[in-house]
Amino acid sequence: MSLYPSLEDMKVDQMARAQVQAEADYMSQQMPAAAPLPYPVNPSAPSMGPGVGSGLYPALSEFMGLELSEAAIAANMPEYAVAVPTSDLVAASGPLMGMVAPLSGQSLGLQRAQVTHGVRELTLCKDGSGKVGLRVRDVSNGIFVCLVMKDSPAAIAGLRFGDQILQVNGVTVAGFSADKVHDLFRKSPVNGISVVVRDRPFERTVTLHKDSMGHIGFHFKNGKITGLVKDLSAARNGLLTDHHLLEVNGQNVVGLKDKEISALIDQGGNIITVTIIPSFVYDHIVKKMASSLIKGTMDHSIPEI
Repeated sequence: MSLYPSLEDMKVDQMARAQVQAEADYMSQQMPAAAPLPYPVNPSAPSMGPGVGSGLYPALSEFMGLELSEAAIAANMPEYAVAVPTSDLVAASGPLMGMVAPLSGQSLGLQRAQVTHGVRELTLCKDGSGKVGLRVRDVSNGIFVCLVMKDSPAAIAGLRFGDQILQVNGVTVAGFSADKVHDLFRKSPVNGISVVVRDRPFERTVTLHKDSMGHIGFHFKNGKITGLVKDLSAARNGLLTDHHLLEVNGQNVVGLKDKEISALIDQGGNIITVTIIPSFVYDHIVKKMASSLIKGTMDHSIPEI
């Protein structure tokens, strides 16, 4: 069973499969099996071995000395273009490994935005002020990142809003208060602070495709999704209302104004991947945090792949 980043990827793949199958069926009907001859057939010349015959005639790209690249053939003589097998569209490695993505496979935003829910270990240090640039919030006996300050050691290490901290320097923090975890960081050495995190367990990504007018089909206010447009990509791909936007193409948008988020969507290309979280979880994570702190210090850098 194939997996796809978006419904549009699935539809394109299904159409490609149907076209390849139709062409194969047509060719099989046009080439009936030849009747067997009543006598054995022996070659009149000795065999030259496997693969030798393929070099007896020039390839189409070499025909009559013409420079016919695959791109030129596809542009000017599409009937001679070789169809790309569907299996070639499956990502063999990276965050999209195993997914069929004929439309989204080359999207850097999709690759930056992938949420794995996996566990990883990071090593932090303290800056010149003795801080790691991180604030956390306790939710349901877990510790979650609610603020990563720009240009801080936490930002450089790759921590993101919504990451769940499991251990600090080997100490399991389940059931700890946020203040107790902050105290662990304060008492940590300057270098070599070990932090084990689970990648954003409350979050998920949705990949969307713009229509001919550049629309993806949802409305939001103060970062919260408030409505969907019928038959556009957001509705087709299962985007939900009462969720907050956290990232656009992997870039954190928490604390940005709506017009700034809209600008990122407008400038983000035809394929937009948004990272979302249920609003009631978001509200709990940012509870008691001053909006000026979030807007003024949150890291909004573009993550490396």
